[in-house]
Amino acid sequence: MGAFSIWHWLIVLVVVLVLFGGGGKISRLMGDFGKGLKSFKKGMKEEDAGTEEESDTTEKKKLDSDAAETVAARGEEKDKAAGS
Repeated sequence: MGAFSIWHWLIVLVVVLVLFGGGGKISRLMGDFGKGLKSFKKGMKEEDAGTEEESDTTEKKKLDSDAAETVAARGEEKDKAAGS
């Protein structure tokens, strides 16, 4: 393969991070990553809730228009029956 395997490079990377990055920077980086994930999940839940509200509103409008058509059809039937 080469002079170093993947495990050698990972160990060197960890040593470099600890020496130059310090322990505090890594924990802050992981904390920021965790906050980002929480924010992402919260945004997805809010988007899903917004989508459900939109579909509920669309469904209500459809039901209202169907009800209006039914009332109009019944009115026409009554007019025809009264005219006969």
